[in-house]
Amino acid sequence: MTRSLHKGPYVDERVLKKVLGKRPETTGVIKTWIRRSDISPEMVGFTFGVYNGKTHIEVLVTEDMVGHKLGEFSPTRKFIRHGGKMQKEIDQKKKEAEITQAKAAKATTDTKKK
Repeated sequence: MTRSLHKGPYVDERVLKKVLGKRPETTGVIKTWIRRSDISPEMVGFTFGVYNGKTHIEVLVTEDMVGHKLGEFSPTRKFIRHGGKMQKEIDQKKKEAEITQAKAAKATTDTKKK
């Protein structure tokens, strides 16, 4: 659920203070733990190190990101892949296809040399 319009966007004062009056070229990565802060137009061009619970992930703010939250661009969960029997079969078929393709490529290069 979004914030009501009469309240306006929530931009944390500490983050805004680090941005105002500075230039993106001279300022390095701005580390922050405030994931709930909205991205304002003043933040465009700056690089933020947004904390995801383990490390700071660097986020370069562009114009398309204005209005979104900082935390949206720093995922907190790491997706490995879905496992199981079907996934193993798919991986095995893919590996066999690569092997046959490599053998075919090797055979064509051997015939060209002769």
